[in-house]
Amino acid sequence: MSDDDFMQDSGDEDYDFEYEDADEDESGDIGIENKYYNAKQMKVDNPEEAVDEFLGIPPLEQDKSDWGFKGLKQAIKLEFKLGRYSDVSLPSILGYYSHMELTPRPVQAVEHYRELLTYVKSAVTRNYSEKSINNMLDYIEKGSDDAQAYQCMEEFYSLTLHSFQNTNNERLWLKTNIKLARLWLERKDYGQLSKKVRELHRACQREDGSDDPSKGTYLLELYALEIQMYAETKNNKRLKALYQRALRVRSAVPHPKIMGIIRECGGKMHMSEENWEEAQSDFFESFRNYDEAGSMQRIQVLKYLVLTTMLMKSDINPFDSQETKPYKNDPRISAMTDLVDSFQRDDIHAYEAVLSKHPDVLADPFIAENIDEVSRNMRTKAVLKLIAPYTRFSLKFISKHIKIAVPEVLDILSFLILDKKLNAKIDQENGTVVVESASDVERLRALEEWGSSLGSLWQMALNGEGFRADEFSPGPGSMFPTGLGDDSPCRHANEPAAAQRGERQTKAYSQAKRRLLGL
Repeated sequence: MSDDDFMQDSGDEDYDFEYEDADEDESGDIGIENKYYNAKQMKVDNPEEAVDEFLGIPPLEQDKSDWGFKGLKQAIKLEFKLGRYSDVSLPSILGYYSHMELTPRPVQAVEHYRELLTYVKSAVTRNYSEKSINNMLDYIEKGSDDAQAYQCMEEFYSLTLHSFQNTNNERLWLKTNIKLARLWLERKDYGQLSKKVRELHRACQREDGSDDPSKGTYLLELYALEIQMYAETKNNKRLKALYQRALRVRSAVPHPKIMGIIRECGGKMHMSEENWEEAQSDFFESFRNYDEAGSMQRIQVLKYLVLTTMLMKSDINPFDSQETKPYKNDPRISAMTDLVDSFQRDDIHAYEAVLSKHPDVLADPFIAENIDEVSRNMRTKAVLKLIAPYTRFSLKFISKHIKIAVPEVLDILSFLILDKKLNAKIDQENGTVVVESASDVERLRALEEWGSSLGSLWQMALNGEGFRADEFSPGPGSMFPTGLGDDSPCRHANEPAAAQRGERQTKAYSQAKRRLLGL
């Protein structure tokens, strides 16, 4: 059959295409879409009316669609923001007041979230539902600031886990469980946290019990949770082991905030061991990660970095680096900036003035715990600087000038003496201190040796009455006649001068010795 025959035959046939009458559905979708965007415009000015508009979208749907999912999602966020968490106690209230006419409150965020989860299986795609639910849980986690909000958040996590336990969405299951574990950490429920962490560790392992490299990111989040728990409970042994394991994980690309948490806890661990250099390195890395993540915790960690610099007795300003320089004039850390400046200038009065002017510096328990060591170092250096010109002083003298109590002065001086930085004796009864200078003792010993040698020389050269007779007796061929030396005017003239020189030398030696001894 030719093409022309085919075209002629086909022209005789009547092909009727059946089109679906979609006008009604399209108009319905347009109405739902308009309702959704109208509600979004009302969110800021009239949040309560916007909730009602969003909740009005699901009833308009013939079948569940993404518009109903979006409407419920927006309504839940607004309800949580307005404090409409749950009506768990409503039945008991209605039973107690059954004789009264009550208007039931509308269903709250928890019930609407339960309805939202029914859309996950069919109405929206898996990736979109996972992303939306994860963002929803993040929003709720950030907005929880009281006991009721925490209770609501825990119910959200439980509903999510129950909804996805029979699905193959392991990623969302892990993320939700980690969020639940973080909630228990904030509530200091360490028993529940330990159980959940063990369960999650098993989920991140292979069949042979080794860590699964493909889940390295989740492993680091688990390590961060455990490290925080052991840091709060002061279990440094377990903390150190987990910290080292976390740093050995190479198969993950973690969120910088997770590494900031791990490094911060590592820095605190090193501080407890007085390993100042390692602590400084960890705090600097923690600050860098927090700064990259945009976390406000970077300010607090920067304070820890400044504190560690002072504990190291370093002359390097921590704000000289490229990463920290932009925060040098930040008013939130101005007190720490002034502290490190006065510390490096050895200005005890400026240092104490900063602590008195900014008592909020000590509001952080970690800073309050470690700042005493810095203050002690400052006061010790101030005492050494103050007493340098003196060989004798009172305890009250130091107390008055440095403005610290006498018992603390006594404690600092005792430390200096035991550490062999000060050679002195303390008279506690009279409240005085006598410094025994090592240099004076050496000079005195040298002077005594010199005096002893001079005395030996004098004994050898002089007999106490003048020159020896045999040194001036005439020898053979002498120009003086025999016996003339006894009557020599030279001998009689030199005897008084030699004796006077010896007396003057002895007297000068005695006076020098008495001055050195302080007599």
